[in-house]
Amino acid sequence: MNTIEFTDRSVSYETFLDDLACRVANELEKRRALPEYISQQQAFRIFGRANVERWRKTLQIEPRKRPGKLEYKVSELRTLQTRIQDYL
Repeated sequence: MNTIEFTDRSVSYETFLDDLACRVANELEKRRALPEYISQQQAFRIFGRANVERWRKTLQIEPRKRPGKLEYKVSELRTLQTRIQDYL
């Protein structure tokens, strides 16, 4: 039987793949639940107010303006969320 060695324990390859598949399925389900655009309040809640404001200030994201509402494209927010930030 094949095993994968981690610093704290060993698990079978099958167990590792089952756990990984479960996590991927959960993440896909979360992403599917969100619409293409979300309000600024939702963006603040999901991605953090400071992050969204910083991305907007550095022109990495531009909100879509509707009467009385700012909306952000979820796919762009997700891309920025996964990008390694250099704060210096």
